[in-house]
Amino acid sequence: MTLIAREQPIGSVLADFTLPTLAGEPRSLSLLMRGCRGAVVVFWSGICSHCRRYDGYLNRLSQREVDLALVLVASRQEETADKLRQTLVERDLHVVVLHDSDRTVARAWFVEQTPRVFLLDSERRLYYRGAIDNFKYPQDPDYIAYLDPAIEAFLGGCSLPRSDTPSFGCPIASVYYNLPRL
Repeated sequence: MTLIAREQPIGSVLADFTLPTLAGEPRSLSLLMRGCRGAVVVFWSGICSHCRRYDGYLNRLSQREVDLALVLVASRQEETADKLRQTLVERDLHVVVLHDSDRTVARAWFVEQTPRVFLLDSERRLYYRGAIDNFKYPQDPDYIAYLDPAIEAFLGGCSLPRSDTPSFGCPIASVYYNLPRL
């Protein structure tokens, strides 16, 4: 499986990947997308405070958008499958999580922080990449949703209002994780 790419322009086909579920069973992105019009792939972390804010949103998205597969990819350094399973239970999340423990897929998809979202068509063609919103709450007058309008345009066959936004959040890897323990 070759995942190395030199660039990731909007409209390009992103590489398929196979990662273990939190139960250790291998699952490919293409298998999870089978029968769907596309997918929302979210690079996510159970310990990222930015990701925590979207728990309810992700649960609702998985129920609301039945034409789209929702796949969370946990790539955060030193985040174990046991800890991720515990997080899903504690936070009542009902989503598919694949564990990218060595960050191979994150590197191939140019992901450096969580959350980072990708909207793909059924052939894994990239339509949107970036943030879910501008990290304001919906009741805030400065709130701007990015992912929802992209999904609506994609499913409606329209051009996307924004196909790329900067994302922000917690780093998936850090030199601080590698400091010697005293």
